[in-house]
Amino acid sequence: MKETEINKQAWGLLAKEHYEHYKKQLMENESLLSGIIEDELGDISGKSIIHLQCNTGADSISLARKGAFVTGVDFVSDNILYAKKLSQELGIQNIDFIESDIMELKEKHNKKYDMVFTTEGVLCWIPDLNKWAETIAHLLKDNGELYLLDSHPFFFIFNEEKLKENKLEVKYPYFIRNTEYGNTIGGYACDPKKAETCEWMYKVSDIINPLAKAGLTIESFNEYDSLYFNVGGMENCNNGHCHYTFFDKKIPFTFSLRARLKI
Repeated sequence: MKETEINKQAWGLLAKEHYEHYKKQLMENESLLSGIIEDELGDISGKSIIHLQCNTGADSISLARKGAFVTGVDFVSDNILYAKKLSQELGIQNIDFIESDIMELKEKHNKKYDMVFTTEGVLCWIPDLNKWAETIAHLLKDNGELYLLDSHPFFFIFNEEKLKENKLEVKYPYFIRNTEYGNTIGGYACDPKKAETCEWMYKVSDIINPLAKAGLTIESFNEYDSLYFNVGGMENCNNGHCHYTFFDKKIPFTFSLRARLKI
């Protein structure tokens, strides 16, 4: 798929700098998971977890440090190279990494897990949420669960530049899932790079319906008025999230979802 190759090249530009950034953070902090994720996950010690779209492995390592047996997956070869290097340098034993496009993982990987974990800026890079949901069901043991945290679709409809001015201006149509083309990548763990990118908008129903169709039961859907990155002009919440004080308790910026495969 042309869009996948475009995104793969773009993300590859960030791999080395992401590795360097997260290595420093992981040497100073036991976990890089946000406070919301930490609270919602609870005790994962002894669980087998597959982390989809793991980037250079920082969150995968954070999960492993909590006692889980973790397999990270990413479609960028340099991300996997640096994820393996990072885990080796930090002495993490209970972890492994696989290079694969999520859209091809079902045909490549048959191991079953207690949990599929995927968070923070993942869904906008998925071209087919039905196949994504089928892949999650394929990866789970009976009674296994999905943990997902990402940007709220409602937040995505607004003009990013206007938000920092305390203005809500609809820029992107909620009900149309067009391919959005960009010209930069990164900016949260290193300086942004010039690169062509392809992203997709989604509705809440675009997420929930494919999971239900694939056989998962939604157990919780939580919404938060803070975001896991600074979209511009936000203040730090001191839990790994940022917020606009003037939008507190008014609009959702992040959601989390737990779903279970019951056969």
